Amino acid sequence: MTVTIDDVIMQIEELRLELVKMKVSKGYSDPEVVRASQKLDKVLNEYQELVKHTKSDFLKRIK
Repeated sequence: MTVTIDDVIMQIEELRLELVKMKVSKGYSDPEVVRASQKLDKVLNEYQELVKHTKSDFLKRIK
């Protein structure tokens, strides 16, 4: 299954909302909040790589 940029954006938004809810009830230093933040960081890194490769592929096609 191919992951699209839109799929990753949806996942980022879901994780972000989950993190905001947790932070309000538990605080920034709660281990569960830290894990959720790390999970969001991982998906943001995946998004960055996907965008980089998409841009690179696009530039190769237009040359």
